[in-house]
Amino acid sequence: MTGEVILLIEDNPFTLKMVDYLLTEKSYIVHTATNATEALHILTTLQPALILIDLQLPGMDGFELTRKLKRETKYQNTPIVAITAYAMKADKEKALAAGCAGYITKPIDTRTLPDIIAGYL
Repeated sequence: MTGEVILLIEDNPFTLKMVDYLLTEKSYIVHTATNATEALHILTTLQPALILIDLQLPGMDGFELTRKLKRETKYQNTPIVAITAYAMKADKEKALAAGCAGYITKPIDTRTLPDIIAGYL
């Protein structure tokens, strides 16, 4: 479904720009943050339909930010999807245990990402 609001939390400038572009091209409304502090500030005024989160963020990592958000009633039903270079099965299990609804590994397949995102919405 296009037109949905997505918060993308990613510290790698290339990945941030690429994912933002791919989703904007599909008519999603994308807000971006490069770390947990920025994301938490944005979330004071934004209720996204989906949160995409890098697990290797500086400062508070994506695992901790996901756990923090899932403790808040406001985000309990918001899907949080990890986008990460962590590609081991244990990493995926750790992300899901933290509260992620899904797990997308880098490098990101630009042909399938919009369809994967649509599946979570």
